Amino acid sequence: MATLHIEPVQESGDILPLVRSAIESEVAKLELALKMAVKRLAPFEEKYGVTSDYFITEMTAEDLAGHDEEYVQWAGEYKLMQRLQEKLRKLQDISYYDPNLLRADQKDN
Repeated sequence: MATLHIEPVQESGDILPLVRSAIESEVAKLELALKMAVKRLAPFEEKYGVTSDYFITEMTAEDLAGHDEEYVQWAGEYKLMQRLQEKLRKLQDISYYDPNLLRADQKDN
């Protein structure tokens, strides 16, 4: 897990919420792109009755009716899905450090 620590040059409480909002927006875009990628994988999986994970590890172009063209399409979409999942995981794992919250907690003690 990564912790995002931002120290603005000026004392402005606007920076962390702005960055957090931008990351949340990117997460939403990645989630939509991932749904679309999964949707594009479904016809291949239905046609051949296997998961994309099985396809990528066990099958070759010769196993497919469309041979190279179909293999490249399916494999490309699968690799795209993996990249999207990885980016999404990294962004969702970010935690946010807000020193202002710590200062407020310390005042309460």
